[in-house]
Amino acid sequence: MSVSVRAARPSDLRRVAPVEDAGAAMYAEHFGDRTVPALVAPGPSGAERDGVGFLLVAVDDRRVVGFAHVVPHDLHAHLDQLSVLPSYQRQGIGTTLVRAAMEEARWAGYDRMSLTTYRDVPWNGPFYAGLGFVEVEPSRLERFQRDLRDHERSLGLDEPGPRIVMQRRLER
Repeated sequence: MSVSVRAARPSDLRRVAPVEDAGAAMYAEHFGDRTVPALVAPGPSGAERDGVGFLLVAVDDRRVVGFAHVVPHDLHAHLDQLSVLPSYQRQGIGTTLVRAAMEEARWAGYDRMSLTTYRDVPWNGPFYAGLGFVEVEPSRLERFQRDLRDHERSLGLDEPGPRIVMQRRLER
């Protein structure tokens, strides 16, 4: 398998939401009856993501198998979504996408990347910790991070398990 990562093209945009949607079953299985509707709701289309920050795709023979969407917030780049098709997981594609997103953000002048995630879901908090992201204490959150967490709470995303903000510095 030869997967490459590149900036999304217009022809990729219709393939982005199905990649995110394919992961809903993993959350439903992991959380069981604690799964909330917002967690398994259809993801935004690629067209909705296009033009807000940047969108990278992982492609296997012209098939979009993963993506990373990064949005700007002051001096922070925020990893809004990382998704990889379940059949392509555990092959390093998520790691490659995150590293490519960090590099792109660094070149765009951002000094940090942040994200929100579930602390204890193996493919969430522990995955990002392995890439150098650390949990941000609630008292140290930036305004946009507090706003994101408030929005997540309003959607019920804290009900299945603890959600956290993580970030890491982007080395020059």
